[in-house]
Amino acid sequence: MCSNPDDPTTVPFGFTLDTAEQPDRFALRGRHWFAKYKLIFLLSDTDGGTRVAAQTWAAFPGFKGKIYRALVIGSGGHRVVVRRMLKHIAEQALSAPTPQR
Repeated sequence: MCSNPDDPTTVPFGFTLDTAEQPDRFALRGRHWFAKYKLIFLLSDTDGGTRVAAQTWAAFPGFKGKIYRALVIGSGGHRVVVRRMLKHIAEQALSAPTPQR
């Protein structure tokens, strides 16, 4: 998610770093005219790997916020974007070199 994986403050446009608690939580937040939002990644060890789960939270205040929510959430666009993001994370993880022991 970060442009520099060694620096958690290099988050994508539209977000700011909320928390980075290694090794299990990375949270971003943001806001614009129609919404306030938070994106949280939870990491947990599994047999031979790491499971990444994403949680999204948002508030859509006012009439314009309701319209924006209908467009973003109601259309299914949010689901598509989050799934694409998780797929990209998985691809990056699978292509990364593994540490030598």
